[in-house]
Amino acid sequence: MPILTDRLQAGTTGVPLTVLESREFETWAQSRPEAQLAWLRASGYTGKGLALVPGEGGSLAEVLLGVASLDDPWILGDLAKRLPEGDYQLTGSDEFLDRAGLGWLLGTYRFDRYKSIDLVKARLLIDDEPRVARLQQLAQGVALVRDLVNTPPNDMMPEHLSEAAQVLAAQFGARFTELVGEQLLTENYPTIHAVGRASVHEPRLLDLRWGDAGHPKVTLVGKGVCFDSGGLDIKPAAGMRYMKKDMGGAAHVLGLAHMIMALQLPVNLRVLIPAVENAVSGNAFRPGDVLKTRKGLTVEIDNTDAEGRLVLCDALAEADTETPDMIIDFATLTGAARVALGTELPGYFTDADALARDLNAAGKKVSDPVWQLPLHTPYDDFLKSEVADLVNCAPSPFGGAITAGLYLKRFVEQTPWVHFDIMAWNQRALPGRPVGGEAFGVRAVFEMLEQRYR
Repeated sequence: MPILTDRLQAGTTGVPLTVLESREFETWAQSRPEAQLAWLRASGYTGKGLALVPGEGGSLAEVLLGVASLDDPWILGDLAKRLPEGDYQLTGSDEFLDRAGLGWLLGTYRFDRYKSIDLVKARLLIDDEPRVARLQQLAQGVALVRDLVNTPPNDMMPEHLSEAAQVLAAQFGARFTELVGEQLLTENYPTIHAVGRASVHEPRLLDLRWGDAGHPKVTLVGKGVCFDSGGLDIKPAAGMRYMKKDMGGAAHVLGLAHMIMALQLPVNLRVLIPAVENAVSGNAFRPGDVLKTRKGLTVEIDNTDAEGRLVLCDALAEADTETPDMIIDFATLTGAARVALGTELPGYFTDADALARDLNAAGKKVSDPVWQLPLHTPYDDFLKSEVADLVNCAPSPFGGAITAGLYLKRFVEQTPWVHFDIMAWNQRALPGRPVGGEAFGVRAVFEMLEQRYR
């Protein structure tokens, strides 16, 4: 299990773990035995960082962690691997326990499918069983995202992504169906088929449904490009190296679906994932081709490396036909969004002001920040084609995340819609966030949904 959920348990018998702001250290010290203070002075401890406080007979009496701010959600993010084996008792406000407990759990993540990695042996105890169970499920949702993105493409092609969705569906009693290969043409998903047809791994549309039909309908759509060579507009080697993460949008919606189902949100959930490999062969789609979409709009292919919006547009058009309460899509769509916001802040687009307000508030509350970018409609002009209804890639190198969002917007007419343009990858190791696959905005969306529908 990648997230060691047994490393966070309900209980009251651990060594006290005291987390305090460094400026409060002197106040804390006033009530401590002189022998302990002498030990801290001898070890040079001044209230910053970790200290193991000895008790009588050389036992461990207390763990002390001095931090800059208790509001930091990652203060325990790397602590689990630094403490010796044993149980540690954490107390504090509800908000603190939520932040710190989740940070601790996410710090236990290990991707060990292909390599033996030392496991965390320390265990955190919180005296609140429902809270612990909730944190475990939230962490499992994040771990699912990380695991799927971290898995190399030889083991994460469309059929493997389908298997992962089926396992999730079986776990929570959801209904799963899929369209494979030529079925996509029969059922009118032509752009999904066009992008994926050059691969020996047949393209698919995965469809998971869960919940009471009488509940508010929420539809999630995730880009599932399991590997992106760029197609005939092939990427350079450096650009292709980490394209296993191009199915990160699919991983995000599956991780979010796990949270929704595990914590029993009263929604009627649908998850749509167009799963393809953008490969190169004799039947690959070409620059200059004109494709007809599920919606009926024709698209001139300017660049075969702008394939994500092609697979998404058919799935979004299908999602819109049911007029759910909202559609939320996640996609590793553009480098332009990373230039604008960097790799650690996910951008999103929406015209639904109430959704945007709720998302911003939710992200701030659960320390999963998101940032709204503009759907600047004058840039629609950049999507004009001389021979089709629109092009798949604007000729201008500027505002690429916006024009990609505007392209997708053409396929959602009836429903409040949010489009996340995400990195899905940590480029540097931070507490609780190792290098590799990462969930961006998932906890913010879950919090928003929970506030609306709980």
